[in-house]
Amino acid sequence: MGLRNAPYPPRNLNRVPGHAPIAPLERKNGWTLAEEAGHTGPDRLHRLLNRIDWDTEEVLDDVREYVVEHLGDSGAVLIVDDTGFLKKGDRSAGGQRQYSGTAGRTENCQAGVFLAYATGRGRTLIDRRLYLPASWTDDRERCRRAGIDDAVVFETKVAMARAMVCRAITEKVPFGWGTADAGYGYSKSWRSELEAADVFHVMATTRHDTVVTRWAIDHPVHDLFDGLARQKWKRRSCGSGAHGQRIYDWARVEVRPWHRPDRRHWVIARPQEISYYIAYCPAETTLDELIRIAGSRWAIEECFQTAKQECGLDDYQVRRYPGWHRHMTLAMAVHACLTVLRARELDADKAETDPPRSSTSASPRYDG
Repeated sequence: MGLRNAPYPPRNLNRVPGHAPIAPLERKNGWTLAEEAGHTGPDRLHRLLNRIDWDTEEVLDDVREYVVEHLGDSGAVLIVDDTGFLKKGDRSAGGQRQYSGTAGRTENCQAGVFLAYATGRGRTLIDRRLYLPASWTDDRERCRRAGIDDAVVFETKVAMARAMVCRAITEKVPFGWGTADAGYGYSKSWRSELEAADVFHVMATTRHDTVVTRWAIDHPVHDLFDGLARQKWKRRSCGSGAHGQRIYDWARVEVRPWHRPDRRHWVIARPQEISYYIAYCPAETTLDELIRIAGSRWAIEECFQTAKQECGLDDYQVRRYPGWHRHMTLAMAVHACLTVLRARELDADKAETDPPRSSTSASPRYDG
């Protein structure tokens, strides 16, 4: 499967601000897609996901390479998060009663861990893994019935996140920062691994996390801001949300001051909703830049929302482990294509509104 020469979608399809849906369908499951394609039933689509021989990981490589080719940016942000897929019964791979951020409560669901790639021109998903609770991996016969190979063992969501970021680094995906919510950022060992690889990051954490300071090896982050002077707090936006700019008070305190001179460690606090972040970054990084990276974490929520609404990310009718990864990969390919098309539209609009550059202007730098 090649994505580089993917055609533009037909112009008569319904449009949604920010993206162009692949078909005017409220749900994009096997039956509705089969009817739209003129098939008498969903058998062909089910065979594509369950029985036809094709390499899912090679297609995922295509998706990632396509995104890098068209949206690649050395300042991009890699974002890790998980999302739930509500399910009935106990036969869907990885399904059990567990917390679902989608539902906001404990439900019978599957949980997928995803990696998003966010730039100023667009954001989309570039990796995915289905989380398998220990109740599944401890029952190998149950796993075999769901198409889960014996080599697949239990991994925490943090371990899955590590593997996906490592793959992005190995595949030389250009990016400048990493970020994640507290479910991932709380892991000291992962933060240490990122620092050892010199990967700049702003990770959310909990108030119970501890850091190294001049006064203690394990200093609670929530104690760092008690009595901090009012002028140290800056009112800033961390990006736009559904109800406009997300404006909060922010402050930062430096920790681990004896580290290498060209790098800094900061703890950042936002008293509204009591949020804390731990940052590793170049010494010259401003508070405004750290706030921007912290706020970029919500880009992956936008990816989940648009991929579910427009690309059928959650409209699947497969139970087996390989089928889940196939469906997610194909939905991600569609989302990546729509994101690139949208970026092209924005580029064209900008070219029409911007004045032409003088012939004496400096030529843009090629980042290779």
